[in-house]
Amino acid sequence: MGEKVQKVGVKREDGFLYYIDKGGDVSRAKMARGGKKGGKPQKVTKVGVTKEAGFLYYLDKAGDVARAKMVNAKKGKKKAK
Repeated sequence: MGEKVQKVGVKREDGFLYYIDKGGDVSRAKMARGGKKGGKPQKVTKVGVTKEAGFLYYLDKAGDVARAKMVNAKKGKKKAK
């Protein structure tokens, strides 16, 4: 289970994928369906969350920014082959 980082209250629309971008803001992109390509990403809300290594940041059911600890987080280390 994750922990809330910041309350935003984003209202979601069907057909869009919502995510936290590199800048820590909420963005969305149109999902590809039935051979049609997806759309370009667009910012929904400026939040400015500072991301920490080892955590997955996402938009929860309430439309707020949340994070969960990643199980296999190696702090930037690559897997040896």
